[in-house]
Amino acid sequence: MSDTGGRRRGGLFDDLAGVAGGAFSALAGVRGEVEAAARAQVDAMVQRLDLVKREDLDAAMELARRAREAQEALEARVAALEARLAEMPAPTPATMSAPGPATMPAPGPATTGAPSPVVTPAPAADEAVQAPPAAGAAPVGKTEATPDGV
Repeated sequence: MSDTGGRRRGGLFDDLAGVAGGAFSALAGVRGEVEAAARAQVDAMVQRLDLVKREDLDAAMELARRAREAQEALEARVAALEARLAEMPAPTPATMSAPGPATMPAPGPATTGAPSPVVTPAPAADEAVQAPPAAGAAPVGKTEATPDGV
């Protein structure tokens, strides 16, 4: 009888171990489901609070950093141009030219990429430079015949 009782106890422990193992596997499954449900609740709460993901925040921070660098570069460029302008002599009435097409200086290192300067063409060698006729004066040079021959 002691032989059968010993086996019976061993079988009982085997049964208990099997039940406990099944319970642990069931608990592991329940744990996974609870974690998934909690994660879904947190995600829903984040959506309601209008929170952003870390990746989106990092991307926005990078854009802001680049914009700040570009602004600082432009500020430095404006300061350099203002310094160049301050070094230029002030125009006086004697140095001012008659109204006409404006000319720009050739681009320097600070104006790289600027539009090319406006240049007024010089008169050809065979063209004479003349002042415009005074009001009421007869035209000089070519005359055209009128239909009545006058």
